[in-house]
Amino acid sequence: MSDLPLVAVVGNPNAGKSALFNVLTGARQKVGNYPGVTVERHVGRLIAADGQAIELIDLPGTYSLDPTSPDEAVTRDVLLGKQKGERLPQALLIVLDASNLDNHLRFALQLIDLGLPTVVALNMVDLAKRDGLELDAARLERELGVPVVETVAVRKRGIADLTARIQELLTGPRLIRAGDGPIHDSLELQRRAREIAMAAIVSETPVRRLTHRLDGLLLHPVAGPLILAAILFVMFQAVFSWSAPPADWLEAQTLAVGQWIAAALPDGLLKSLIVDGIFAGVGAVIVFLPQILILFLFILVLESSGYMVRAAFLMDRLMSHAGLSGRAFIPLLSSFACAVPGIMATRTISDPKDRLTTILVAPLMTCSARLPVYTLIIGAFIPARDAFPGVGLQGLVLFGLYLAGIVGALLAALVLRRTVVKGGGGAFMMELPKYQMPRIADIAIGLWQRALIFLKRAGTIIMATTVVLWAFASFPQAGPGQKQSDVSIAGHIADGIHTVVAPIGFNKDISLALLPAMAAREVAVAAIGTVYSLDAEDEAQAKTLEQRMAGRWSLATALAFLAWFVFAPQCISTIAVTRRETNGWKWPAFMVGYLFVLAYAAAGVTYWTAVAFGLG
Repeated sequence: MSDLPLVAVVGNPNAGKSALFNVLTGARQKVGNYPGVTVERHVGRLIAADGQAIELIDLPGTYSLDPTSPDEAVTRDVLLGKQKGERLPQALLIVLDASNLDNHLRFALQLIDLGLPTVVALNMVDLAKRDGLELDAARLERELGVPVVETVAVRKRGIADLTARIQELLTGPRLIRAGDGPIHDSLELQRRAREIAMAAIVSETPVRRLTHRLDGLLLHPVAGPLILAAILFVMFQAVFSWSAPPADWLEAQTLAVGQWIAAALPDGLLKSLIVDGIFAGVGAVIVFLPQILILFLFILVLESSGYMVRAAFLMDRLMSHAGLSGRAFIPLLSSFACAVPGIMATRTISDPKDRLTTILVAPLMTCSARLPVYTLIIGAFIPARDAFPGVGLQGLVLFGLYLAGIVGALLAALVLRRTVVKGGGGAFMMELPKYQMPRIADIAIGLWQRALIFLKRAGTIIMATTVVLWAFASFPQAGPGQKQSDVSIAGHIADGIHTVVAPIGFNKDISLALLPAMAAREVAVAAIGTVYSLDAEDEAQAKTLEQRMAGRWSLATALAFLAWFVFAPQCISTIAVTRRETNGWKWPAFMVGYLFVLAYAAAGVTYWTAVAFGLG
């Protein structure tokens, strides 16, 4: 092992670190792998003006000291003196991209806090000036408390000054230090980085100035979360208020076509299959297409504008209290669309316990498949009036259901991290993208794809399940004076389920819907639609599903049903992908078990409380 002074070259990816390392070391480089890890090890010699040889080690680029990949783990371990076969560096050369200063300063602040002698190379200043950004290196030096040298690695500018500064670092006493490194709050770190960057800026373009002002507001520790909550609140209000005209039109068309088909076909099993089975079941789900598209309109706009990553930063602090890192935010956010891609997105989480916890709580995020159930029950039982001036009661209840899912996920994660998946979550670091106006074409394509997925799901899984349910609900045929739902096979199955769920206020209709809803949550709506259609007299066929439910369910039962759907897993696809991602049936079985217990308890508490208040 060499006894030359060792200086580590560190920085974010794409900061020009390797280009600077190559200029400083020339052809005097060695490349190999770290022992036990297939991560490239670049070591070279820097020859100072007086002939002193200094060993430089080029570490893999990373965003923080909390690794998410083997490359980043090597950087962390070398800097903390934990890398097998590697010496602890005596000094650090931090490389910053001058045009992306506030993002790169986050990691630099973490590195400076390690306490090693440090020099900062403010690299690519020529590109920053080309983009209208002029920086004051002296001011940056005062703010950071370490030497700062302007460099342009590819043009070999500032290299002599930088070499002299590195040599100066090594004239002081040698520091022997190893440990776990300082712990930082990511939001606090981002705010401090932005303050330093703003102080070092002499002039910049209006666009960059606007970006900094927006970040100052949207990432503010008080204003930021309030703005995020307001955006989500408006989103759920819009799901009801904006969707009303197209949803009403779609529902009216569905009813009219259903009545026309019923009049055109002769009585018999074929008519019953088409009208009572396929049309009543699948049609009851399709009418919720406008609500789903409005929800995705908001999600697509927030993603394409650059705000979604900033929302992840805001959520990082809250999620850390639950034992999750901010990296879990993106998979959990994806779960609002569907838990399946959300669970698959957990592959970006390197910590296995963090990843497993995120998988186990992902089904609690309110996926779009729950939306038809929520909007059906809310539309039938919650009056369409304002709770406050300009605030609709129905949208407020929907917002509360989504909030209950988020709070439930965080509480479940907290309990899991302290019991079956013990361990703490890491911090969250990633680049903040630029703000930009969403492209209408991209939004339109995204909505078109979501509509196709929804309609394909309605035409395959939901239709197949509905046909099976229709067969179970149609045989044997009811005699005079009997209700079809009482004598059918489905009715007898529902009787068995009802004995279990009756204590929490569920009626036989709900009992019948729970089993097919395991295939897909929307099938609960289709199942209720099919059974009500089979039981309905001719004049009742003209009523909407909401109108029929309002006359058969109590408010306490409806609220309990909503509480059940906040927590129940009820999707075979989610269980299957959990099995695949965890390589076995142990964790899917655990997930299904704890979610059903949660759902049963939540529905029971809701029902018993509502009955106590006279709503039963």
